Amino acid sequence: MISRRAFFLSATAVSVAASSADPPRARSVTTALKPMTGDVKPISAEERRDRIAKVQSLMVQRKIGALIIEPGSTLDYFTGVRWHRSERTTVAIIPAHGETLVVTPAFEEPSVRETLQVGAEVRVWNEQESPFERIVQGLHDRGVTAGIVAVESTTRFFIVDGVHKAASGYEIVSADALVRACRLIKSPAELALMQIANNITLEALRQVHARAERGMTALAMGALMDSVTSALGASPEFSLVLLNEASAYPHGSRQPQSLRNGSVVLMDCGCTVEGYQSDISRTWVFGEANARQRKIWNTVKRGQEIALETAQIGIPVGQIDDAVRSYYEKEGWGPGYRLPGLPHRTGHGIGLDGHEPAYLVHGDSTPLQASMCFSDEPGLYIPHEFGVRLEDCWYMTLHGPKPFTKLAQSLDEPI
Repeated sequence: MISRRAFFLSATAVSVAASSADPPRARSVTTALKPMTGDVKPISAEERRDRIAKVQSLMVQRKIGALIIEPGSTLDYFTGVRWHRSERTTVAIIPAHGETLVVTPAFEEPSVRETLQVGAEVRVWNEQESPFERIVQGLHDRGVTAGIVAVESTTRFFIVDGVHKAASGYEIVSADALVRACRLIKSPAELALMQIANNITLEALRQVHARAERGMTALAMGALMDSVTSALGASPEFSLVLLNEASAYPHGSRQPQSLRNGSVVLMDCGCTVEGYQSDISRTWVFGEANARQRKIWNTVKRGQEIALETAQIGIPVGQIDDAVRSYYEKEGWGPGYRLPGLPHRTGHGIGLDGHEPAYLVHGDSTPLQASMCFSDEPGLYIPHEFGVRLEDCWYMTLHGPKPFTKLAQSLDEPI
């Protein structure tokens, strides 16, 4: 459920401390593990060129002159460039007609070129110069001297403002519709990478579950999860561990928690493989579970199943959330998004970002299409007591939804 864009307080605490917590235990587990990434095939340059051609076609249809993209997942999606954001402007410009242009600081050019996978002109600017003049000149050279320019929606204001001040003849609009039209449907290559990422996260959870011991802290469990994920060949993205009462709060608590008999353990974890993400949650009880814990766990499992049973080609994706919430209300939870109950959406899109459109939330009218990918995570939370979340990712096919991983079978066999 956590995204790399928005680590919440417990996730942050776990991630910061995980690298140093309990290293002997992590080393003893990981030495026997082998990477699961032998079949990884990165996204090809040809596929990225096809993506650019598609967005250019959409721009022509919508009379948009160019698309400006700052470093992030969308820049990676179209060009392969994996770069960071700073006060020094780096952007890619995809014109409706012509060659892609990358504008970057002169001393960053070799680093940016390392991951650039498509044919593109690279124009540099030096520290005393304006990157926005380079951007505007690049637009002019591609015939975009006025009219509509779309900007990827996470682009920072100072860049949008800089372009606007450097050339007042443009109407700058959000590129959400363009980007969504491309990224919403996953290709077979993207699905394959997500399958490997999900396989690794589930196996890492299995390893941690088998080694949970009385007295272990959330930090130690998070550290172990990260170490195992790395040993299996992926890059850990987040390892959220919520124990006892902290499990009642979807993104946790700062209060330290440790394992004791009867502890509810909620782990929400993900990794990346060639940039593509997994997101899996499992909840179990350490030691003996009571009847209330079993009842709520089984209710959440049924909620997960209802979400998948509701998924049909063409329905608004928000109806999946409605179906789960209707069942929960009949069981006495809620109503709606109230606690105790399910305060968050039933799921989110996933791909290069941990959270991306569309969303399994009431009111999202996006029609469900083949090769869309989502999480399925209808948790239940009881403040001051405990919570349960089960989460698996899935993608839609013409014949119905297909989970990347096998759903948890029971509270006694949660992995």
